[in-house]
Amino acid sequence: MKAIVCTKYGPPDVLQLKEVERPTPKDNEVLIRVLAATVTAGDCELRKFKMPIWLWPLARIGFGFRGPRRKILGQELAGEIESVGTAVKLFRPGDQVFAFTGLRLGAYAEYNCMAETGLIATKPANMTFEEAAAVPVGGLHALHLLRKATFRAGRRS
Repeated sequence: MKAIVCTKYGPPDVLQLKEVERPTPKDNEVLIRVLAATVTAGDCELRKFKMPIWLWPLARIGFGFRGPRRKILGQELAGEIESVGTAVKLFRPGDQVFAFTGLRLGAYAEYNCMAETGLIATKPANMTFEEAAAVPVGGLHALHLLRKATFRAGRRS
């Protein structure tokens, strides 16, 4: 399968299109054929290792010293389930889904394996794959801000 691979920290040209091994789902995982993925500010900051200097030692241990430990970046995706592990109950091949991979990354590839209990949901039929891929981070931020807002009957801002 093809994937966008990041071999070292730096500008966008450190990303390379490469042929990599296609993942195989474990018993509790689904294999998703990725049809859309997003590029978020967080992905770009990880690629160029842009973060406060006081975080560098801990971040280098967690993410990798010379380059990202997980070479395929990307946290948000939408696609179709290609196959499922033997213990999967919630999804079937052919289901259209969107997901947030978090720090497991891997959305910049043709395929990604995720646990069925991970941050994965069925894509609404009235949404494109591109729209669905953008929901996890944007939707979570919007929900966070809505929860922080103080709404009361009759109040105007």
